[in-house]
Amino acid sequence: MKLIPQYKLNKSLEKPLLKYRPLRSEIDLFKTELINVLDHIDNNETEEFHKNLVSNFLSKAFYTNTHFINTKGRQDLVIHTGKDNKTKVGVIIEAKRPTNRADWFTPDKPNSKALQELVLYYLRERIEEGNIDIKYLVATNINEWYIIEAKYFDNIFFKNKQLVKHYE
Repeated sequence: MKLIPQYKLNKSLEKPLLKYRPLRSEIDLFKTELINVLDHIDNNETEEFHKNLVSNFLSKAFYTNTHFINTKGRQDLVIHTGKDNKTKVGVIIEAKRPTNRADWFTPDKPNSKALQELVLYYLRERIEEGNIDIKYLVATNINEWYIIEAKYFDNIFFKNKQLVKHYE
């Protein structure tokens, strides 16, 4: 039994994204940076090493000079809504080492450390920082990327008064 439904790409993307046509230069940059990050995966290295690969990939492929990407407190990575860390967090990223299968989640095993940490980071940002600008939560081990709209976390976790009470 799969808990996370599998959708075709055109059904899982928002309509504005389906209309977006990237430039050839954007596609080439993405391909170059993707190859670069995949070439640097080292199964003997730490989670921190791989987190830096993810940060560099995102910075170079998508957010050069537009958004600040770094850790925030104990959160693995965040993407701010602007060019510095004074702006609100827009994306929370939980990055795991590619070989860390014990903490990773799958559609068949959603209750995992990776998802639990995403929930914790979301609640910290939402409750303690009062941040309503979070748009996405991402879990990645570089080979797999789960991109979740924040509205789902808002409905499932933030609006769960009992969970919020336990968190507080």
